[in-house]
Amino acid sequence: MKRDRRVKILATLGPSSSEPHIIEKLFMAGADVFRINMSHTNHEQLNTLVEMIRGVEAKVGRPIAILADLQGPKLRVGTFESDSVVLENGATFVLDSDTTPGNASRVHLPHREILQALEPDHRLLLDDGKIRLRVTACDKTSATTVVEVGGKLSNRKGVSVPDTEIPVGALTPKDRKDLDAALAAGADWIALSFIQRPDDLAEVRKVTRGKAGILAKIEKPQAIERLAEIIDLSDALMVARGDLGVEMPLEQVPGLQKQIVRACRRAGKPVVVATQMLESMITAPVPTRAEVSDVATAVFEGADAVMLSAESAAGKFPIEAVETMDRIACQVERDPTYRGIIQAQRPEPEPTGSDAIAAAARQIAETLNLAAVVCYTTSGATGIRASRERPAVPVIVISPVVSTARRLSLAWGLHCVVSDDARDENDMVNRACQISYQEGLARPGQRIITTAGVPFGTPGSTNMLRIAFVGSDGLGSL
Repeated sequence: MKRDRRVKILATLGPSSSEPHIIEKLFMAGADVFRINMSHTNHEQLNTLVEMIRGVEAKVGRPIAILADLQGPKLRVGTFESDSVVLENGATFVLDSDTTPGNASRVHLPHREILQALEPDHRLLLDDGKIRLRVTACDKTSATTVVEVGGKLSNRKGVSVPDTEIPVGALTPKDRKDLDAALAAGADWIALSFIQRPDDLAEVRKVTRGKAGILAKIEKPQAIERLAEIIDLSDALMVARGDLGVEMPLEQVPGLQKQIVRACRRAGKPVVVATQMLESMITAPVPTRAEVSDVATAVFEGADAVMLSAESAAGKFPIEAVETMDRIACQVERDPTYRGIIQAQRPEPEPTGSDAIAAAARQIAETLNLAAVVCYTTSGATGIRASRERPAVPVIVISPVVSTARRLSLAWGLHCVVSDDARDENDMVNRACQISYQEGLARPGQRIITTAGVPFGTPGSTNMLRIAFVGSDGLGSL
């Protein structure tokens, strides 16, 4: 089974999509990667969902990636005497370390690290940014603020501190347990929430030890300021527009999305655009025109993947949401302006042998109108390099490592196949032609180009190109 599009679709699983037959329908509708949100999933549910996904994978015969999304530090205010208060514009409001229930003038902030890091003129955003406070005075145990934008504030609403770097890591005790459980269950990607600094990624990498790819969610101003370092240390990124739009002015988010996508494309790291892409489909069977345009924009930019959150996890129309996203992406990729936009943003290859091979394979395939580019890879690096080129022809990635094939399911344009590694050059050509034919990506008489490394089975040694004809029996000839 092959997709008719290059951009990938992530679908979040939840109450609306936690049955094997629904997961299978989501895959058939177009989902390439399934996201499990650890904010709402216990370890028993995690293992059950992974087992269901692997069952669907075995049934459809395609590698499917699983992304476990860690909750990250959830910052919240304490409780109120009457469960809620109304904060008036211009009023003084204090956040402190006193555990006594709050009132209209103060509330407990059960995060000593925030109180210790706040400075005068820093902002605090409460309840997803609906209420805005600005610090006028502070010490290590309390912060006095003025209410700039008031409203109703109830128990345990969220707190964001966009101007403050909190001196704690991105992994909470809950995240550490969830990370261990996700790795034990066989998750292919780990998404790290609310990272502020490159050190947050290094902490997770020590635990994963290559067992899963690390996806950094960009949702804080501090991460934007150190974007290049975070890209360098991560395996993929997510433009998490929900929290990014709380922590930063909403009007800046579209520009930041373009900056992050282009920076990832230059670095050759997969990038996911997420949050509210088809939000209205939580309750409606069709999206708004603006949502269609939003998804299309991400596809035109060359993002590796677009993501559905509540639309597929808790909405009334999870399958329709995936089908809609699939149709939008397919239409964009057929648009006459699409290839020109993708080509205009193509980065120059890095000065390495592997990058030179990937760039040459793309150029030869397009010049000679070949049927496909076929890459042999063990670690996945060759596949990522081929994806970075955004070729006009299909890219087939052949790997003997099932975890590599699953992980590469996130990357733009890669059609992943699990197969034994080539024994020699003739076997390489025959296997590449046969798989191209069997997967419906090449017909007898067409040519393909194959990249591999000699000696075979050596990770990171891509150094060879071969053009071959697909014979009538599906085998190849040089």
